[in-house]
This record gives sequence, C-alpha cells and structure tokens, in this order.
Amino acid sequence: MGIDNFCSLDGSDPFWDWNRTWQTHNPDLTPCFQNTVLVWIPCLYLWLFAPLYILYLKRNDRGYICMTHLNRAKTAIGFTLWLICWADVFYSFWERSHGATIAPVYLVSPTMLGVTMLLATFLIQYERMKGVQSSGVMLNFWLITIVCATVTFRSKILHALNEPASVNVFKYTTFYIYYTMLLISLILACLSDQPPLFSQAVRDSNPCPESGASFLSRITFWWITGLMVTGYKRPLEEKDLWSLNTEDKSQRVVPQLVRRWDQECNKVKRPVDKTLYSPKRSAEEEKKDGQPIEESEILLVKTLKKTGDPSLFCALCRTFGPYFLVSSLYKIVHDILMFVGPEILRLLIQFVNDSSAPDWHGYFYTTLLFVCTCVQTLILQKYFHVCFVTGMRLRTAIVGAVYRKALVITNAARRTSTVGEIVNLMSVDAQRFMDLITYINMIWSAPLQVILALYFLWQNLGPSVLAGVAVMVLMVPLNAVIAMKTKTYQVAQMKSKDNRIKLMNEVLNGIKVLKLYAWELAFKDKVSAIRESELRVLKKTAYLGAVSTFTWVCAPFLVALSTFAVYVLVDEHNILDAQKAFVSLALFNILRFPLNMLPMVISSMVQASVSMKRLRVFLSHEELDEDNVERPAISSSPDSIRIVDGAFSWCKDDSPTLKRINVRIPEGAFVAVVGHVGSGKSSLLSALLGEMQKQKGSVSIKGSVAYVPQQAWIQNATLKDNILFGRDGKDSWYQKVVEACALLPDLEILPGGDSTEIGEKGVNLSGGQKQRVSVARAVYCNCAVYLLDDPLSAVDAHVGKHIFEKIIGPQGLLQGRTRVLVTHGLSFLPQADLILVMVDGEITEMGSYTELLGRQGAFAEFLHTYTNTEQEEVEESVGEEGGETEDEKGKSEEAVPRKGLENGGPAAMLGQSLNSLNAAGTGKTPQKTEPNDVAATKKTKSAEAARLTEADKANTGRVKLSVFWEYMKAIGLPLSIFSIFLFFCHHLSSLGSNYWLSLWTDDPVINNTQPNREMRLGVYGALGISQGIAVFCYSVAVSVGGILASRYLHQTMLYNILRSPMSFFERTPSGNLVNRFAKETDTIDSVIPSIIKMFMGSMFNVLGSCAVILIATPLVAIIIPPLGLFYFFVQRFYVASSRQLKRLESVSRSPVYTHFNETLLGTSVIRAFGEQQRFITESDGRVDHNQKAYFPSIVANRWLAVRLEFVGNLIVTSAALFAVMARDSLSPGIMGLSISYALQVTASLNWLVRMSSELETSIVAVEKVKEYGDTEKEAEWRLEHSTLPAGWPTAGHIEIHNFGLRYREDLELAISDISVNIEGAEKVGIVGRTGAGKSSLTLGLFRIIEAAQGEIRIDGVNIAELGLHELRSRITIIPQDPVLFSGSLRMNLDPFDGYTDEEVWRALELAHLKNFVSGLPDKLNHECSEGGENLRYKQLLNNVYSSFD
Repeated sequence: MGIDNFCSLDGSDPFWDWNRTWQTHNPDLTPCFQNTVLVWIPCLYLWLFAPLYILYLKRNDRGYICMTHLNRAKTAIGFTLWLICWADVFYSFWERSHGATIAPVYLVSPTMLGVTMLLATFLIQYERMKGVQSSGVMLNFWLITIVCATVTFRSKILHALNEPASVNVFKYTTFYIYYTMLLISLILACLSDQPPLFSQAVRDSNPCPESGASFLSRITFWWITGLMVTGYKRPLEEKDLWSLNTEDKSQRVVPQLVRRWDQECNKVKRPVDKTLYSPKRSAEEEKKDGQPIEESEILLVKTLKKTGDPSLFCALCRTFGPYFLVSSLYKIVHDILMFVGPEILRLLIQFVNDSSAPDWHGYFYTTLLFVCTCVQTLILQKYFHVCFVTGMRLRTAIVGAVYRKALVITNAARRTSTVGEIVNLMSVDAQRFMDLITYINMIWSAPLQVILALYFLWQNLGPSVLAGVAVMVLMVPLNAVIAMKTKTYQVAQMKSKDNRIKLMNEVLNGIKVLKLYAWELAFKDKVSAIRESELRVLKKTAYLGAVSTFTWVCAPFLVALSTFAVYVLVDEHNILDAQKAFVSLALFNILRFPLNMLPMVISSMVQASVSMKRLRVFLSHEELDEDNVERPAISSSPDSIRIVDGAFSWCKDDSPTLKRINVRIPEGAFVAVVGHVGSGKSSLLSALLGEMQKQKGSVSIKGSVAYVPQQAWIQNATLKDNILFGRDGKDSWYQKVVEACALLPDLEILPGGDSTEIGEKGVNLSGGQKQRVSVARAVYCNCAVYLLDDPLSAVDAHVGKHIFEKIIGPQGLLQGRTRVLVTHGLSFLPQADLILVMVDGEITEMGSYTELLGRQGAFAEFLHTYTNTEQEEVEESVGEEGGETEDEKGKSEEAVPRKGLENGGPAAMLGQSLNSLNAAGTGKTPQKTEPNDVAATKKTKSAEAARLTEADKANTGRVKLSVFWEYMKAIGLPLSIFSIFLFFCHHLSSLGSNYWLSLWTDDPVINNTQPNREMRLGVYGALGISQGIAVFCYSVAVSVGGILASRYLHQTMLYNILRSPMSFFERTPSGNLVNRFAKETDTIDSVIPSIIKMFMGSMFNVLGSCAVILIATPLVAIIIPPLGLFYFFVQRFYVASSRQLKRLESVSRSPVYTHFNETLLGTSVIRAFGEQQRFITESDGRVDHNQKAYFPSIVANRWLAVRLEFVGNLIVTSAALFAVMARDSLSPGIMGLSISYALQVTASLNWLVRMSSELETSIVAVEKVKEYGDTEKEAEWRLEHSTLPAGWPTAGHIEIHNFGLRYREDLELAISDISVNIEGAEKVGIVGRTGAGKSSLTLGLFRIIEAAQGEIRIDGVNIAELGLHELRSRITIIPQDPVLFSGSLRMNLDPFDGYTDEEVWRALELAHLKNFVSGLPDKLNHECSEGGENLRYKQLLNNVYSSFD
C-alpha cells in the first residue's frame, strides 16, 4: 500500500503537490503530509532521544525534587494530551462502526502521538525524581511539536474559512484543545522547578544560578543578567561573586588529573630485578605486605624502571576529553549551518532575477536566513562556553597538580626547577593551555570548513576552483616553516622569561641586602640584559607573525583572484554574474576564517607543546620516597629513633653525604648533636625527616614529629596562626607555650599582640623573634619526637638559656619527649642523655658528656675550640654587666649576630634573670608577666595596627583614557597614527575591490561574453595587492610598537620598584610583584599587540559593512541607528561588569602565587609536620577563589555574544528583507554585495565587542604596571651636585644626636632620643633584648628608614643630606639573614666588578673561606643555585663582601 493510499483509500489525498505547496501565491501542505510527517517528526525525535536521555539521567542523579505546582501542571497537561489523542482514535473507530471509510492514517498517527505523550509524561516525572529543574530535551520536543502543529492549525483555519460545510466539528475541536495544551506545555517547559533536596544551591549562601536556570535561560545565558545589572549599577565586589559549581572546584578536578597522570607514569615503568647488599635484619621486621624478610646478605628486589616519558597529553585527554567532546558536536552542527547563508544568498539572487517568482519566496528565504543565523548563534556560544569551562578546569587541574608535585619532589629535583620556573608553570604555561582549548577544535574543523567551501565553490564555478586550491596548497609549506621557527623562538623566549622571573624573585627576596649594599643598579642592569634578549626574540617572532598575517589575510583574496581569473580567461563564454561572484565571495569569506585561524591555532599548539613539555618534565621529577623513613607501631620497639647502617646523599647519583650512621635513641631521651660547621649535623636531621636519598640501611621513627629548622620559616599570617599551625586552639596550653618561648614581652611591643600580621618571610620580626615563633610552633604541636636544628643560635644568650630550661631541658615542657638538638652551646651538653659527635658526615663518637670527655677524641677537640671562644665572650659579657652606664647605652644599640657562638656558655654564666634583662632592654621596671597578659595584650591592640600586608586592590570604574594614552606614548605617537592610517588603507582597498567586483558582475553580456574583463580583472588584482602591502606594514608596525611599549613599561616599573622604600616591600606581598613581572608583562608583550590588530580589523570591517549595506539598500538606515544604539548600550552594559570581573580575577590571582612561593620555601617544615593536605586545601581554596571571578567573566562574554549576534542577525535579515522589497529597482550585483557583507557583519560585530572588551580588560595590565609609578619613593640615589670628599668617610667618627625613627606614620617611635658619640676606630657593642631597637638603629644609619627626629653625622657630614648610594656604598654591614643570588660566586661577592681577583681572594682568606672556595670545581666561577641552596657558608660569604675596603 502506497503512502497516498495510507492517507486516503481512494488516493484522492496525495502526499505532495508542488502546485499547491510551492508554485502558488497562497501555499499550503497536503492533509496527507500534515497527518503523517508533521505528526511523526516530534514522535520520532522523542523516541530516538528518550533511551539516551534516561541513561544520562540515571548516571547523573542530582537529587529528588518534591512535587510542585509546576510539576503537577506539566503532568496534568501531559495526561490531557494523551486523552485527546485517544479521543481521536476512539472517534475514528466510532465513525468506522457507523459505516464511514476511515483511512489508516487517522488510526495510526493519533495512536503514535498518544503513546508519545504518555512517554513525555513519564519523562516529566523521571526528571523530577532525578533532580532536573529544567529540561532541554523536553523543551525542544514541545517546540518541534508546536511548530509542526502550527502548520496544521493554519491549514485548518483556511479550510474552515474556505469550505465551512466540510468541517468535522469533533476533530477540529479536539485539535484546537490539543494546540492550546501544546502552547501551555511549551510555556511551562520554559520555567524552572525548585532545587532538589540537599543540593548545593540549598546549602550555599550565594550559589551559581546556572544549575537552577531554565533551559532557555541557559542557552541565551540570561541567568547571568542579575549579576550584570548589579555590575552596571555599581562596581562589582567580591561578595557579589557566586560560589563555583561543584564540578569546577579543585577538590573535584585536580584529583582526576593526578590519578590519570599517575596511571600514565605507571604505564612507562616496568619491573626489573635489582640486587641489594644489606645487613642482616631481625626476622620480626616485616615488609608492607606482611611477609617477613628472611635473614640474608643479598636481596633480590623488584624495582620499577622508567622505559620512556609518560604522556601528559593522554592524561589531559582522558580527564577532560569526555566533557570537551560535547563542544565538538556543537562545532560540527555550527560548521554545517555556516554554509546555509551562501546557499540562501544564491536563492535570493535567483529570486531577484526571476520576476515571476511569488513574493512570499523572498520573505520565506529571509525568515529561513534569520532562523538559521539565530540557531547558529546559540550553538556557537554553547560551543565556546564548553571550551572556556574546559579551559578553566584545565588551569585549575594544572595549578593543583604542580602545587602537589612541588610538595613531594626531592631536593635534587627542586634545584633543577627554580621558583621562577615553577611560578611560570602555574601562570604562563597554564594560561597557554586555556588559550589553546578555545581553538583546538579548529584542527579538524578548519579542514572540514575548507572542504565544504571548496565543494560548494566547485558546484558554482567548476574546475576553476583548482587554481584557488593550488594557491592554498602553496601557502601550507610557507606557514609550516614559520611555525617551526616560531616554536624555536618560543622556547628561547620562555627560557629568558624563566631566568628573568627567577632573578626578580631573588631580587625581591633579597631586596634588603640590595639596598644595604647599594646594589640596585647592578641588578637592574642584570634584569634589563635578560629582558633585552627576551625582546630580541619577541621582535623576530613579530616579523614572522607579520609574514604569517600577510599570507593568511591575502590567502582568501588570492584564492578568489586566481579562481575568477582562470574562470573568465579559460573560456570567453564563462560569464561572471552576480550569483556566481557573490556566492563565491560569501564562500571565500567563510574560507577566510579557517585559513586565518589555522596559523593562530598552530602557533597556540606550538606554544602549548612547549608548555606541555615543561610541565611533563616537572611532573616527572623524582619524588621523595615515603619509605625512606619507616613508621613502626607504637608498641613494637623501645627505641624512638633508629638508624641502622645508614648512608644518605642529597642526590641519587652523588657520593654519600652521611655514611655509616648507626643510632638508637630510646623514647624520651634528650640527644645533642655536635660538630664543626659543615660536619653533617643538619643533614642528619634531614635524613631523619626523609628529605635525603637513602642509599642503604634503614631509618625508623616512632610517633609524630615536630621540626625546627635552622632558618625559621614564617608564614604571612598572624603570629597566633603561625604558632597554632592549623591545630585547634587550646588557650591554657597556648599561653604556656608563649611564656616558655619568651614571647610575652614581644606581644606587648607588637601593634596587634598575637593578632599582628607577620609579613612574608617574617619581615617585621627580628631574627630571634622568628626563631622563637618557630620553636613555639613545634612545641604547641605536642608531638612525640622533636628535631631541633640549632634553634638557639639566633636568640640572645639569656633567652637561649630560658628556652632551654623551660622547653628543651630535663624540666622543660618537652620532658618525656624524644628531643634531638643540633647545637654549639656547650652549657647544654652536660644535661644531654646522649651526645652524637659528627665529623665529615660520620658519627665518630657517641655517649654521655662525661664518657666523651674521658675519651679525649673529636668531642674533646670540639669542646676545646668552642670553650676558648666562649670564654672570651663571657668575659666581655661580665664586663658589660658590671658597668651600668654601658648597659644603659647598650639598650638601643646593635650587636652583629654571631651565629653558633652566642648561646650556651654566656647565658649560663650571666646570672641575670629574664625579667631583669627585659627591664634593662626596655627601660621599664621589672615586673612578673602573667600568662593572662596574652589575652589582655590582645584586647588592647587595634585590629588595624595588626595588619601589615596590603592585598592587591582592584580598581573600579572604566579604564581611564589616560591608560590608553600612556600606552600610545609608550609606543610613540607617530608610529600609532601611522598604524591607524595603514589599517584604513587596507580596508579601503578591500572595499574597493569588492565594489569593483559588483560593477563587473553587472556588466552587460554581449554575444555570450563580457567586454572589458581583462581590465576588470587587472584592477581587481591591483586592489588586492595594495591590500596585502598594507596588511604586512600594519602588522609589523603594531608588533614593533608593542615591543617598544613593552620595553619602556617594564623598565619604568623595574626602576620604580627598586626605588621604593623597604616599607613598601614589607606591605606588598611578593606574589603581587611577581604577578606584575610574570603575567601582566606577558600580557603587554604578547596579548595586547595582537588584540589591537584584531580590534582595529573588526572595527573597520563593521564600518565598511554598514557603509556597503546603506549604499545598496538605503531603507536599512531605518534599522541601523536603533540597532547601533542597542549595540552601544549592550556593550557599555557588559563592559562595566566584564572590566571589574577581570580586575577581581587579577587581584585574586596574586594570592595563589604568594602562597605558592611561601610553600616552596617551607616544604621541609610542612612535610615534617605532615601538614601537606592542609596546605593543598589552602592552595585549592585560593585557586577556586580566583576562578570565582573568572567564571562569570567567560559567561558574561557569552551573554554579550548572544545579544550582539542577534543584532547582527537582524542587520542580515533587514538587508535581505529590504532587498526583497526593492527587488525591482536593485541590480543583482549590488544586492549580492550588500547581503554578502551583511553575512560578515555578525561575526565582525561579535569579534569587535570581544576585542574591545579584551582590549579594555588587557589594558588593565598597563594600569597595574603603571600604578607603582605613583607609590612612595626613597630619596635620590645620587645627588647631582654632591660636595662629598672623595675618600669619605676617613675617620669613621659617628655622632648621633637626639635620633628617633618610626616604622610607619601611624605607629609610635621605635627608638627615640638616642644621643651617642662614637670616635673613629672604636669597637662598640649594642646590646638589648629582642625588640629593643638594635636593628632599628642600624636601619636608621643606612637610611633604610628615614629619621623622624634628630640627625646622624659621619665625619661631620649629615647623612640625611647625601644620596642614598653615596651613603650606603661607603659604609658596610653584615646582615642578620644571609642572602645569596643565583649566578657565579664572584658576582655575589663583587657585583660591580670593582675589585681584582687578588683582592677577592684576600677577603675570602680573612673570612676563613679560602680553602672552601679553592675546593669548589670552578672556584670563584662556581654557580650558586637559587637562594644559594648549594652552599653551606652563606652567612660567612656575606661577611666577605663587608670586608672589602
């Protein structure tokens, strides 16, 4: 039975009728078509998607939604629709029973529809049970159903009007009810239900509205409008930002990548047998799997050997691929829809040429064009949304993975990746991936678009298209060469950037030393030299980029020119009419996008491949082996610490630093480790912590471990938080610890008590205070084992004695705990249960104090060496104690810290109580300090005074025009104006060539040929060549201008920061400054020039398109001004929020790097306390906080694009509509030109707004870089007319008269009324307890802090009247904290090359370092690692510089 018989038994109702449907002025579809296809389409849609949708809902259960009025209404209407369909079926049966002949279609179609409505009702309920608030599947179903039903609805109304007698009242009534119910269903499907029970939206105070938004709201991004309105009314603040969606948070994303990466790493490892020679062990010991180890000298062990490099790409694909695949589906649909435009253009030109075609054809094509462009817009924006969200998750995952890796890599690996490099991995490299993700689909999409375009061109112009293909093929090798060169330059640039960030990190970390030694200019020149090499590479990249831009901008034109030339020249009867020319031109414009994007994608892929390699190398670094230290059960052994036949090195391949180590320490023992400098004492503690490579033997520690490093690691947090270190607060225990660590007097001095914020690396604490906070942190943790690496060396002698008695000693807080103390303090040794004596990495002796004295070995020699030194100190101390006037004077003066020599002996013999010393140090009467004073002190301090660092502030409001003006000035005004002129020339010649083409197509055809075609072709070609020249010139001009601006802005920022006073560095987290030199500088280098090019290009494109449309169809002038106003309003409305979101994102990025820098400096402490998870959580929290500002900004971009593309779609529709209306007075050539330009306008408008907002948000980088020009500066480094004598100071006579200074304007004087007269060549000791003002006086002497009152004169010259460098370069200091920079040892000793090698060697000899430096492989040219980590004598090396005359 045929389809016609299926609809009517006698075949009177045909399935299709062209005369009724197309070739008529009043079209209609046949009843058969309406009853079959229009009914079956929605049924087919739902039955196809239902199984997949049910499976998806089963796997993505979001919770349970309680029955609501909305859900009840949806269900009731679903059942009603089902009943209506069954009513139709039963009515047909009833008619049949009364003898009427009913065609099968009237039974089959309502039955199918009824079952489908039942399925729809089931899905509505299933969605509710699975927590779906709004369904796209169902909305589309109702939409398709209503569109199909609308055609039937119109047909039925026409039928009822024309043939009222033949109307079936029952069927018409049921249909109208059915149609009304469909409309209500569609409206209800547009609404969103309430959130599921216990969902994040219910628990969260400010949840992201996306999850609860309706489907329509989601596809048009309407759900962000609330935030946009807030942003338009007032600048957005942090509290306005939503919480991140659960699936975007670090705790969800990072573990997925880490798990997949670990799987990739395991794939490339294969087990191999390895023979280990080991001492016999007792049979009780067990391996991890519970199998006893048999006694044996030779062990065969299975180890994993690496067979290749793990693939980070595969790990990323497996983690983010499934979600990202959705974007590929969107892209395929969008790419196919792109070619609908040129096809409709062909039909429209055909319609204009065919005067007999009905008018409704034109309006139908216009409507079709509008619908297609709108669908295309929605799909494209969903595609971009998926891409950007994937990019965001990718960045979160990479930052999280790098952070986690940094906590576990070995010390050897840590040296190969500097802080600068690791920060770049988190900032620049992670950003590269984010940029690539947006365009990565172009790798397959661009060839697909090219193939489709060529197919349609072949249909249009035939084999002539091969000429265009040949041109494109020739372009490929040229761009391949450019891509290869770009990759080389990219690697070089990243290397320079790493070196620059590394050096800047060191400069910022050691800024105090730079200022004290007046080294700013030397380091400024070093940074500038690296920067210049970076800019040289950038310039080469810019020239390559100009060639690449030239080839790809000219490619579509050259393709068009060669195709048209071959087409018209190969056969004189080939006529280039409007349809051929402008459909081809529209296809060439489509071709332009993939051809322009390919080099950009290739370039992004090149950059990302460099970044991926860097990331892979870092993530593949060797990790510390957790099995280095065994953690036996509490009851398994009486020993707290045990090392059996241990040999340890810092690197796997190095010879052992520690060898033949055998130690057993019982629980609760107090063990002292002694030995000369460099004998391996600190290394022994590192071995116990598992920080060193265990080459053989075994280490076991029972119970929890606390560690106090030699150099205190202090966090940028309050003093109390530094002590609690993530533990719960117990007030009584906390007060005991604070008192025992002698911190109570310090709490009185600090502006906010224990709530005072401590700056990065403890900048606002003295060395002794830092060390006591470090000790307090360890004591508060209440652990079983304490490893103390010479913590008393940095504190005053009496404080050292106090801490020893109250904490470490036999009666201290830690009695009964195992304590291992590295010390040089001899007075503590008699109280030790066990003393380990170390010489050259070996324990040569061990025993009690009396045992070791009796042996007359290495310990006796060590004791003899240090007793002599300490005896001298004791005599000096007693002398000072005896003279009251000396003590009074000494309370405000600075003693050079003598590390390792100022604790122990003197403290034991001074005989002065802590309280009396405090009194002498502060000028107060002695009084007992109660523990309750902690609370009292806290209450009296103001919260404001407790703050030190300033968070990176987000500016508000529009980016000032002055910022753009500053950037133009940095480029150079002549070059800026010339660039704009070149842009204008390029677009003028582009417009000219297309207008010329429209004139050509309108040429009359005489004898099947067009005259003047050679002349037309020649002029068309000439206009194209002028286009290419202009493109090349503006590309070079903008890139070179960008480099000039980069150089100027970086140099200015560097100079301004180095000129800033020390207070600026104490207030400003280093993360903020590193962010300026890393991310913001990268934006100015690479992003801004390319955005300017794209912004100017799209602006001229839009203006040109509007001009052409207005010339062709002047009626469009009615539409363009209101659309222009709407466009302008939407853009301003958007930019208000977008700009502020970008600023908030930039501000919240700095704390991520600051925390990361801080973590890298304290990894050993974090690992020792087992606090890795807490720090990972903190880092994740900061990343999420940063993404909270980034996520709304990408959604805001999509919100804008949907609305602006809608404006563009209206312009296209208007151009087509008015062309249809004026078809009698319009030539096909002008119409083709107008609509082909209109088709471009949507993309150009979208791109223009994206680029204008990108430009405004990226120019924020210039604003950020410039802001340091307005901060407070130090005095001039050198005065122009200096009258300072050449050899000053000659005598060294210092007069301090009524001197006082304060650290900040809002604080009291730190020292006041100091008057001292020091003769030349006098040796003066400055004593006083911690915080008395010893260091403050030296800071005043060097003018690190300017005087608030009084003056200091050296040899009669008032130092306040000198240039800072004139002063600081003539006097010298040995700073409290040793600082070394990466570079040669000689550079560290003499950065200005002002001394000969002989003088340097003499200075080394004076510091007893000549033998040490002579033993280094490269002697003075020995490369110091970052922070001087590969040198042991950092403090002594600092002494060397000060010994130069």
